[in-house]
Amino acid sequence: MLTILIIIVALALIFDFINGFHDTANAIATSISTRALSPRFAVFYAAVLNFIGALFSSEVAKTVGGSVANPAAIENGMYVVIAALLSAIIWNLLTWYYGIPSSSSHTLIGSLAGAVIAGGGLSSVNWSGFQQIVLILILSPIVAFGTGFIIMWIIRQLILASGNQSRSKLNRTFRGFQILSAGLLSFSHGGNDAQKAMGIIVFGLVALGYQSDLEVPLWVKLSAATAMGLGTSIGGWKIIKTVSKKLLKIEPINGFASDLNSSIVIQTSTHLGMPLSTTHVISSSIIGTGSVLRFHDVKWGTVTRMVMTWVITIPISMVLAFLIYKIIFPFIS
Repeated sequence: MLTILIIIVALALIFDFINGFHDTANAIATSISTRALSPRFAVFYAAVLNFIGALFSSEVAKTVGGSVANPAAIENGMYVVIAALLSAIIWNLLTWYYGIPSSSSHTLIGSLAGAVIAGGGLSSVNWSGFQQIVLILILSPIVAFGTGFIIMWIIRQLILASGNQSRSKLNRTFRGFQILSAGLLSFSHGGNDAQKAMGIIVFGLVALGYQSDLEVPLWVKLSAATAMGLGTSIGGWKIIKTVSKKLLKIEPINGFASDLNSSIVIQTSTHLGMPLSTTHVISSSIIGTGSVLRFHDVKWGTVTRMVMTWVITIPISMVLAFLIYKIIFPFIS
């Protein structure tokens, strides 16, 4: 049992590490694109604040650990966790390799559901909890687009009302604001995303009988925060390029509005204890704020490919985790 626990913790931290460099783009792509921050400093800045953010709250971890299924009620629950983590790691690496800003949240939730079905059948999935999480994952980019559009429209009206329309002066001002908004977004990202790895470790702890509740031990918080911070320090440059350059030309004003809006959406979801996709939120925020300034300049072909990836991630992850469980279970049981 101890060996299996070590494997689960190691895989969860590997997933968290990959999530760190996979999702680094979410927090710093806009500030790099507008040259508000240098790439090296931006990655370091995001890594530190991701680590700090990961230590706050644990409600999202409890949701991930107990909403999809009851880990104590699933036979061979430890193998379910292993299959889910392997599936999530594989999908994250594939989308990172091709520079597609996919969702670590979608792949983890989908993988966990698929592995639970493989290990305990359809009845083992808490479908109401699963549907609630998926609903938040679907609604969050729509909300982020709408609120991003509104925030950008308000900022634009305030600028027009002030009569200060000097492009160079506005760019300098909002580059300064971007330093703050990028930091806030990095903190928010760590507070929501790192908790997913914490939740899956807690799922494993309960399944193995090491604890009976969904409380997150301090050592789990520290290890997940460290893995997230280290992963972020690597920097997911392929995805940074997609988010910062292939959606639309980002200016300091909508870069700031995108980061601020994303932080508000993510912090609200974290407060409610619900996991969401930082990737989806920041990408939708960029599109929403950019639409106010230059709707026709949004590269809708890239947006379409991103949305297609978002749509297929959960079902593909479910199937992948199901197959992994069926392949590895006979060898390790």
